[in-house]
Amino acid sequence: MTSVSLVSAAARRLEGKVAVITSGASGIGESAVRLFFKHGAKVVIADIQDDWETDVENTINFAVSKFGKLDIMINNAGVAGVAKPNILDNTKAEFEEVIGVNLVGAFLGTKHAARVMVPARHGSIITTASVCSIIGGVASHAYTSSKHGVVGLMRNTTVELGQFGIRVNCVSPYLVATPLAKDFLKLDDNGVYSVYSNLKGSLLKPEDVAEALLYLGSDESKYVSGHNLLLDGGFTIVNPGFSMFVPS
Repeated sequence: MTSVSLVSAAARRLEGKVAVITSGASGIGESAVRLFFKHGAKVVIADIQDDWETDVENTINFAVSKFGKLDIMINNAGVAGVAKPNILDNTKAEFEEVIGVNLVGAFLGTKHAARVMVPARHGSIITTASVCSIIGGVASHAYTSSKHGVVGLMRNTTVELGQFGIRVNCVSPYLVATPLAKDFLKLDDNGVYSVYSNLKGSLLKPEDVAEALLYLGSDESKYVSGHNLLLDGGFTIVNPGFSMFVPS
């Protein structure tokens, strides 16, 4: 037995499934690609987009022509935008750039996945959102707006696509110490978690988010739809300025 046989055939939770993952070359996307492949999925990666509409459509068309179907769509591409807390300093172009990638990209991924999933009467569409999808004051106006937007899109399409057996969900991770996040916050790994973490002694890694994506893409979540799965260690329910629990 070789090292690549760590996951037995019985444990391969995506055996025979076909997945498309956007922004799959690094960070959360790369971890998802590796995990999905380990669990038996055939994975098509989309990472560099010049034209969202054309590139997402072509990627999904390639997956269907190559493998005959599409079971899982992961809308994972995202950008943080510029860190300008004063709305007066934010430009329309900067705002639209983030909305274009994060929200419009998720719309197009959902649209073109639905195009092939509706006739098949099954599928799982998952968008990577953020803790910024349910709270404010953590990131830029554009980023927070885009992540609230993808949850709204998920909920609307859940209602529409459920009649065709298609599940639609979001995964909303707390801050993952990816190069993008660390550069945005100007912090290293230790700084990220010492400053912002609520759940001490545990670090959220890209691999952890990939595990959540695996769950929502697999048949284990066959009746989970319209859900925004938070991976935040309780961060979004804590008000650090008003608490009866004093950190020890």
